[in-house]
Amino acid sequence: MMWQWHPSPSAVTVAAARCFFTSSTTTLKPYCFSSSANSTLLCNLVSVSPPQVPMSTIDEADVGILCYISKTPGFRGILKQRYADFIVNEVDTEGNVVHLTSLDAPAQEVVEETETKKSDQVTKESYESEIQAFRLLAGESDGDLLEGLINQVNSGSEDGIPPIVLSPDTDKGHRTAVHNFFKEKLKFLVTDTVDGPDASSKCIRVRLNSGGGGNNSGRSSRKRKERCDKAFDSRGSKSWPDHVGKFLRFHLYKENKDTQEAIGLLGKMLGIKPRAFGFSGTKDKRAITTQRVTVFKQQATRVAALNDRLIGIKVGDFCYVNEELLLGQLSGNRFTITLRGVVADCEETIKASAESLGLHGFINYFGLQRFGSGSVATHLVGAALLRGEWKTAVSLILDPREGDILFHIRAYVFLDLNLSIQRDAVRMVREYYKESNDIDGTLRQLPRYMVAERAILQCLKKAPGNYSQAMKAIPRTLRMMYVHSYQSYLWNHAASMRFQKYGRQVVVGDLVYPIDDVTEKDTIVAATSECTVEPEEIDNCSYLDEASAIELPEKKNLRAKVVTAEDIIAGKYAIDDIILPMPGSRTIFPANDISDVYHDSAKKDGVNLTESVHNVKEFSIASMTGSYRQVFHKPRDFEWQLLKYTDANAPLAETDMDRIGMDKAECPNEVKEEDIEVHLVEANSGEGDEPVETEEEAPGDLDTQETQLALKLSFTLPASCYATMAIRELLKTSTSVAFHKTLN
Repeated sequence: MMWQWHPSPSAVTVAAARCFFTSSTTTLKPYCFSSSANSTLLCNLVSVSPPQVPMSTIDEADVGILCYISKTPGFRGILKQRYADFIVNEVDTEGNVVHLTSLDAPAQEVVEETETKKSDQVTKESYESEIQAFRLLAGESDGDLLEGLINQVNSGSEDGIPPIVLSPDTDKGHRTAVHNFFKEKLKFLVTDTVDGPDASSKCIRVRLNSGGGGNNSGRSSRKRKERCDKAFDSRGSKSWPDHVGKFLRFHLYKENKDTQEAIGLLGKMLGIKPRAFGFSGTKDKRAITTQRVTVFKQQATRVAALNDRLIGIKVGDFCYVNEELLLGQLSGNRFTITLRGVVADCEETIKASAESLGLHGFINYFGLQRFGSGSVATHLVGAALLRGEWKTAVSLILDPREGDILFHIRAYVFLDLNLSIQRDAVRMVREYYKESNDIDGTLRQLPRYMVAERAILQCLKKAPGNYSQAMKAIPRTLRMMYVHSYQSYLWNHAASMRFQKYGRQVVVGDLVYPIDDVTEKDTIVAATSECTVEPEEIDNCSYLDEASAIELPEKKNLRAKVVTAEDIIAGKYAIDDIILPMPGSRTIFPANDISDVYHDSAKKDGVNLTESVHNVKEFSIASMTGSYRQVFHKPRDFEWQLLKYTDANAPLAETDMDRIGMDKAECPNEVKEEDIEVHLVEANSGEGDEPVETEEEAPGDLDTQETQLALKLSFTLPASCYATMAIRELLKTSTSVAFHKTLN
């Protein structure tokens, strides 16, 4: 018997009306929609007694994700049953899909070692005059020490050369003269001051300006690094040919690992810091992804050699370039998504839904991952920040959460021991801090990946009670995510109301980009200027979703236009041109009743969209630039296939590693050519759901498993779009991890 799912109006209404309430400082009150004939009108919120804790988990309706474009019935399908069912390939700014095609380093390697010796090697003869001058300044004994150091450098064994320590000197002026001598005459050496044999004397230490030899962990050494001394670059080789690009660009292929984890591992193996790497966007963890990465002054042969030691990560397609990759330097992502265990009343239902998605697209909602994975959504914190309630915001981040307990129960039910232990530890450390207020003890127990919590506690330790400063201590990328999340929350509700009231037709008062200003539809999502991301700020922030972290660069003089009756008569704009604002000082609202959704929702949350109630500009919408976002989006180059399979653990999509013939999984014979239907859908045209921690094999004896149906989708989306929202339109079901895990 086949299972069929039909969304009823009453079910939609109940989901839409699931407004959550807490105290006035943490309550957000989304718009609700009536199930009556006049369903497009706003309904009044029903007053209920607020519970003591925030909502247990985030539901789509809680963040304004309420509507579907098509009227096709939904069907059952499991998203990410295996991480190999979610494949993401980056699309560069030229529109090229990034693939891993070769693991080999370039045939002609950079000749660095010989050139380094010739350019940097010092000789006794060339520095005889400097040595003699130093003898006159510091004496014969110290002159002999310097000559011995230079002779060691001449021998070619620069590694492990110890520093020399000059004779004790109580004359500060003389010590200054010695420091200046090396700065002016012998720039390949560096000096610092260390304690002498007695309290009244100091000694000057001399060492190679290459980071080798001696103790480099002193305060003076750190200061030199902070000054970015060009002769010493800790991120790569100290010498590099001028004719070769300073950045090695390569393609990073990873399986079931987030981008920061992969970059951190590569950096550790190369002996360099993660900040030496550059990339265009973070990719989903529970997936197989390929993206471009740059690293500063590294040999391709050295990086390629890591492939023999890497597990679940491969690097290749090497080339040298002059510029590093920056966040946002991509046009989108190519997704290959396989939905397993597909069940519907008939195959025609699946085909109709797939064709509708390709032809009509989906509502371009911000997905659930935009609002965090905990029981306290990021937009709740954002609303508190916009109200200037710093202590409330801190409490929302630090306090125990109902969701911690529910995650523990869910992990127990699904036998996910690792997740259970992790969630239980987090719950206990939150409770410990709530009861004891012991910052030091909490920091010792708090996992390092909890970046925001650690930053807040470390600041409160130095400045007790300064909650505003504590929020500013969070890395900028992460703390701005809270405010952007609230903007997204407003946008989602406005988009739902826009579709509820006007459907897929252009109406007077809608916002569009003037035709003259738009050259490419897929690049018209302008990022706020506050989204600028420094590489060091995203370290250990792997839970930031791609779309939230790397929206496209803001276009110059990008402005919105209000649609007039004359525009509609002339047919100048189509439904795909409609945009809605992410509120800010440089955005305008629609000139119709959709504008009221923004202001009324914000007012109920105690947020002012036009005036700031505090003087912290970065936490004020009135001080933010704002941006616009397309309401409807069609996936580009959309294809779909129906597959039949019997082995639930067999891969159903080809990866880059399969294509280049390494570690290729043997596909079972049961996926036969005659069982595959390929469909291309012509249309005018981030990332996936949050990760589930473990890979699970389907239960049961493979020999007795029945034939099942899978739907494989391939399409391209801009970096600011969420693939899960396209899947939601197709299935007509929730995209939450918890829901799809119940289907597994």
